[in-house]
Amino acid sequence: MLKQAVLTSKVVSKTGLVIFFSLILSVPLMSQNLLEYLPLIPKPISANLGTGSFSISNLTPLYISGERSKDDADVFNDYLQQYYGFKLKIISSKQIKDGGINLRKDEKNSSLKQEAYILKVSSSKIEIEGGSGAGAFHGLQSLIQLLPAGKVTTLSVPAIEINDEPRFAWRGMHLDVSRHFFSVEFIKKYIDYLASYKFNTFHWHLTDDQGWRIEIKKYPKLQSVSAYRKGTLVGHLGSIPELYDSIVYGGYYSQEQIADIVAYADNRHIQIVPEIEMPGHALAALAAYPELACTSGPFETGKKWGVFKDVFCPKEQTFEFLENVLKEVAALFPGKYIHIGGDECPKDRWKECESCQALMKKEGLSDEHALQSYFMTRIEKVLSKLNKKMIGWDEILDGGIAPNATVMSWRGYAGGIEAASSGHDVVMTPTSFCYFDFYQSKYPGEPLAIGGYLPLERVYQFEPVPDVLTTEQAKHIVGAQANIWTEYIKTPEQVEYMAMPRMAALAEVLWSPASTRNYEGFTKRLVSHTKLLDFRKINYSKAFFDIQEFVYPHSKDGSLAIDLSTSFKQGVIRYTINGEEPGSMSPLFKEKILVDQTIGVRAKVFDGAIPRGKEYSRVFRINLATGKEIILARPPHEEYSRGGGFTLVNGITGNLPWMGSDWLGFLGENFEATIDLGKEMNISRVGIDVLRDENSWIYYPKGAEVFLSTDGINFSSIKKAEESEMNPEQRLIQISFEKTKARWVKVLALNHGIIQKDRPGEGQPAWLLVDEISIN
Repeated sequence: MLKQAVLTSKVVSKTGLVIFFSLILSVPLMSQNLLEYLPLIPKPISANLGTGSFSISNLTPLYISGERSKDDADVFNDYLQQYYGFKLKIISSKQIKDGGINLRKDEKNSSLKQEAYILKVSSSKIEIEGGSGAGAFHGLQSLIQLLPAGKVTTLSVPAIEINDEPRFAWRGMHLDVSRHFFSVEFIKKYIDYLASYKFNTFHWHLTDDQGWRIEIKKYPKLQSVSAYRKGTLVGHLGSIPELYDSIVYGGYYSQEQIADIVAYADNRHIQIVPEIEMPGHALAALAAYPELACTSGPFETGKKWGVFKDVFCPKEQTFEFLENVLKEVAALFPGKYIHIGGDECPKDRWKECESCQALMKKEGLSDEHALQSYFMTRIEKVLSKLNKKMIGWDEILDGGIAPNATVMSWRGYAGGIEAASSGHDVVMTPTSFCYFDFYQSKYPGEPLAIGGYLPLERVYQFEPVPDVLTTEQAKHIVGAQANIWTEYIKTPEQVEYMAMPRMAALAEVLWSPASTRNYEGFTKRLVSHTKLLDFRKINYSKAFFDIQEFVYPHSKDGSLAIDLSTSFKQGVIRYTINGEEPGSMSPLFKEKILVDQTIGVRAKVFDGAIPRGKEYSRVFRINLATGKEIILARPPHEEYSRGGGFTLVNGITGNLPWMGSDWLGFLGENFEATIDLGKEMNISRVGIDVLRDENSWIYYPKGAEVFLSTDGINFSSIKKAEESEMNPEQRLIQISFEKTKARWVKVLALNHGIIQKDRPGEGQPAWLLVDEISIN
C-alpha cells in the first residue's frame, strides 16, 4: 500500500506544470474524501494517493506481458497519438521494470476476478495488472482519466494505488441506427466512449420499420429497398398536420464494415449484441419482400415513427427467411447473444390471417399472444443451432417465454421481476431510468426529443436489482443498459449530447458497489471530469449545472416552500422574484423561498461573477388546492410517479413538451384524488390539467366528475363532465358549478380504457396523465 499524502500546488512536473489537481480546480483535500475529487468515473472500489508522480513522455517504454496485452497497448498508444501527439515503444517483458509502464494480465494472483485490475503509480514506474485481458484494459482507462486534460509533451500522473472490479457482468449502451443512420467512423467513436467508462456491451439496433442497416448477401433487396425511405417525418409525431420531407434517406453497413467494427470493439473488450427486430417493427423488410407479410401489400419503408400493423407472418417462408438472415448475422458477430426484438407487435394481421388461424388451431395455441410465443420459440431453436443465445424485450414473456431466453426489461421492473423469478437472466433497462432519448433538462432550448424527463441525478439513482427478489433470484439480474432511440436524434453531435454525461452516471451505477455511491461525490468528480470531455471535444450536455427545485408545503394555509439546488457545488445560486434577470449582485439563495401568492422566480448559478448553465424560471400559481393535503385512491404507475400526490397541488403547471416529472400516470386505471382544504370554503370551479399525446398512448379522459363533502366521509356529486362535453384539444378540464361550501373535494377522471382499433396502441390500455388540480 502506498503511503498516503496530500498533493498541493507545490508539486510540479519537470515542465513546471501543476500536476493532477490542476484538473480538479485545486480543491483542498485535507478534510475531504479523496475519491470524491479524483476525476475517475466510474468510482473505483479503493484509491490511495502516494507521494510524488510519474512522468510519461515519448521516451517512456511500455512493457507488456500476457494474453492480448499487445492489443491493449496499441489502443493506449492510439489514444496518446491522437490527443498528445506521440506513442510509446512497446517491449515484451515478463519482469516488472522501473522507468516505464508495466501492463500485464494476472497469471498467478487468483484473487483478482475477471475484469478486475490493480493500478499502481509510483515515482519510478506504473504497474497495471488485470484479472483478465479486459481487467488490464480497464486499468488503462483509469490511467487515461488521470492524464492532464491538455496537450503537453510530458504527462504527469500522481502516485496512486487503485484496486477495482465491476459489480455487474452486463454493462451496456444501445444505439438505434435504423431511425437515423450513423457512419462507421462515429460508431467507432461511440464504442470508444463505452470503453472509456468500462462498459462491455454495445447493443446495436440494426433493423426497424424505418430502415434495414445490415447487409444480408442472400437477400440483396434488403440493401437496395429496405435500407432507404422516401422521406421522413418533420417535427414531432402527432403534430397536426403531419409534414414530411421528400429526401430519400438511408444507408447500410456492408459485411466488411461490420467485421471491421466488430474487431474494433473486440480490441476494446466490448461485445456487440446485434438486434434484428421480429415479428414486429418489420416494415422495412416487408417493403422488399412483401410475401413475408400476412397481406400482399404493397409496403414501403416507414417514413414516420410509431408502431405499424404489418408484421412478419408466422409461416414457413418467413421462418426460412429469418433463419437465413440469422445465419449471416451469427457469422458476423462472435458474441453469444443475438437480440430478436419481440416488442410492440400488433396482432391485427394475425387475427385476420387464415394461415395464422390455421396454425394456431394445428398447434393448439389459445390466442395470438401464444402465437408470438410459438414464433419466438421457433427462432430460439434456430439461434441454438447457431450456438447463440436469444435475448429480447420483455414482451417475449407474453404468451409464454422461450426456455433459454434472456429478457431485457424496458416497461419498468415488472418484466424483469417475472423473468428472474422464473429463472431467466435479465438485463434491466426501464424507461424511467435508462431511456437517454428522454429530455435531460426542463429548460427551453433543448433539442427536440421524444418526451419524458430523465435528468442526470435520476440516472444515478437507478438500482438494477429490485428488492422484492430473493438472493437466488437476484443472481439472474446480470446487469443493465441505457438505450438511445434516434427518432429525433439526427447527428453524431446530438447522440453525444443525449448520452453525455448520463452515460457516466450509468457507468458508475453498473460498476461501483451500491453502498459507495453518492451523488454529490459523483458530481464533484464530474466537474473535474468535464475537462477531459472538453479536451476530447465531446458535445456533452451542461444540464447538470441546471438549478433543480424542490417544492413542499410550508403550512396548512396552502403556502409553499421552494428549495433550489445545483449539482455544481462550487457555485452559488442568485435569484429574483421581481421579474428582473438575476445577476452577480442579486440576492444569494441561502434557504427556502416562501410563496403564498402567485409569483415568478428567476435564478442562475454563478461561479464567482461568471454565470454557469441556463437560467431557471418558474411561475408558481396559487389557488385553494395549492399545498393542501391530497390522498390518491390508487398509486400512479411506477413510470410516472415522482412527487406522488403533491405533484398535483404544488403550484406548477406541467411542461410541454411533456416530461414525466411533472405528471402522474395511470395505465388503464381511473384517476381519483381527495383534497382537504383545511376548512370549509366556498368554491365554484375545479380544474384538472391532463395530457393528450395519442402517439405515446396517452389519451384524453372519457369523463370527469367533482364530489364535495363537509365531513370527509359523505361525498355528493356536484358536477359531471361527459366525454361529449369536453374538448380534447384543451388540456385544462374546467368544471364550474354554483358556489358551494365544502372542505373536502374529490376529483375523478375516467381512463380512456382499451384503445380502439386504428388508433395508436390499439388493443392496449391507455395512459391517463394528470398534473395540476386547481380549486377556486
